[in-house]
Amino acid sequence: MGPGVVSASVLTLYSRHCRQNVDPIHEHASGFGAAPVVFDKCGMLFNSLHFAIFFAVVAGVYFALPYRWRWSFLLAASYYFYMAWIPKYAFLILASTLVDYVASNLMVRTENLKTRRRYLYFSIFANLGMLFFFKYFNFFGDTVRQVFEYFSLPYHVPRSRVLLPVGISFYTFQTLGYTIDVYRGHIKPEKHFGIFALYVAFFPQLVAGPIERAVNLLPQFRKQFDFDYHRVTDGIKLIAWGLFKKVVIADRVAVLVDYVYGDPQAHTGPGLALATLMFAYQIYCDFSGYSDIAIGTAQVLGFDLMVNFRRPYAARSLPDLWRRWHISLTSWFRDYVFIPLGGTRVPVPRIAFNLFIVFLITGLWHGASWTFIIWGSAHGLLLVLSFLTRDVRKRLAAALHLERIPRLHTIWQVAVTFLMFYSVGVFFRAESVGDGVYILRHLLDGWANPCRGMPVMRFIRSLGFRADEDFYVAVIAIIVLEVGHFLQSRGSVRDRLSTWRWYVRWPLYYLFIGIILGYGVFTHSPFIYFQF
Repeated sequence: MGPGVVSASVLTLYSRHCRQNVDPIHEHASGFGAAPVVFDKCGMLFNSLHFAIFFAVVAGVYFALPYRWRWSFLLAASYYFYMAWIPKYAFLILASTLVDYVASNLMVRTENLKTRRRYLYFSIFANLGMLFFFKYFNFFGDTVRQVFEYFSLPYHVPRSRVLLPVGISFYTFQTLGYTIDVYRGHIKPEKHFGIFALYVAFFPQLVAGPIERAVNLLPQFRKQFDFDYHRVTDGIKLIAWGLFKKVVIADRVAVLVDYVYGDPQAHTGPGLALATLMFAYQIYCDFSGYSDIAIGTAQVLGFDLMVNFRRPYAARSLPDLWRRWHISLTSWFRDYVFIPLGGTRVPVPRIAFNLFIVFLITGLWHGASWTFIIWGSAHGLLLVLSFLTRDVRKRLAAALHLERIPRLHTIWQVAVTFLMFYSVGVFFRAESVGDGVYILRHLLDGWANPCRGMPVMRFIRSLGFRADEDFYVAVIAIIVLEVGHFLQSRGSVRDRLSTWRWYVRWPLYYLFIGIILGYGVFTHSPFIYFQF
């Protein structure tokens, strides 16, 4: 697949996107409960003309430059990428970089454990302090205010008016992981400040991950990468697949999801159930689509980022699902929170407590809202239940001789796992706790007359879709997604495509680009995880 032809097609796609979005600044106050984020409608979103031009220029200049200048060029490009939103917030990344660079290098200058621990605490408190101020200050302040008002006590702490910096949770955790690894002696501190700054700000994964480990990414900045046609085209294929997920599936079904979740009381069980099902695909395609574009972008430049999703909806248990979903975050919490709390080396009650605490924090990481805290806590409780009943479930499966019908057993496990994730996901999307409770309480209502006396497609249109085609395209695209997942489970689709004859590959490439151009939703829609 020629990068020039593909790049031209993608530029056409982005150009069309931007022509339909002419106002320059949009304050995106999402119903997900996070603080508002400012986005440029044709700014540095992965699905924007600005990014398409930026990346084409960066890739061209990067490979044209002598090796010794590449890191500095990438660093400048990464800061430009981030400053395309709110330039002054680049100082936050710089501050986090300075804190962890200084703390990590001071650690190795002393053998005194207490002194080393002080440097670690300095890094943790500085980074989490910035994260708390920008992301959680108003949430905790409002909670305290409500308690004070309940007891008729005065509370005069004003709310902060600052906007949530894009990606602050991601790069904060990335730098914290680095400092902790240095403290533990797992890695040596990076002496070159510029290389370390590039590790923190590397633009493909800066604003929504994957949350890379220093042991994986840092050494790659010192390697020399020559232009590799196969590697570049593989990266472009992954970028195209991510765009398909984002603009054809996620942004299309978002129309229905936003309409129903914006006023859940106006809908009965079938509408609420369909919107929740569509949200499960929206959140997966939106975030995994971003990850695919990030990994593909890095691959074009010669870098390998960690895989962030592995067919999570094919998981056979909730623990299995969390080993497949947002892998960089769940592995971060495992290594830096769960294991330090004792992991599985402690008594069963303590293991259950550790699991619950980790997922409570996971919920809070996603957003400063009670809906996220409930979502994380619910997952924590379900994982504790899964852990405590694992032996009972194995004995029950053996007693029922389910091993004789393994395919049916697998289907049952996958269905139950998805149903649990689907149900708890209501609070991830709900505008408020009250809305989440209402949706769960009414999911089973109205099934005696599911379409409310209307023809099926008229009922579907009543849920927010403007035309029958919207629903048909969404369903077919989801089927294509699942077929792609199935084929990928049998081996790399990209590797197999590269072995086919050119007269077979190229029509398929153009067909896929045509699908994105013809059926993508080109309205301004930031990636959901930008607000986390």
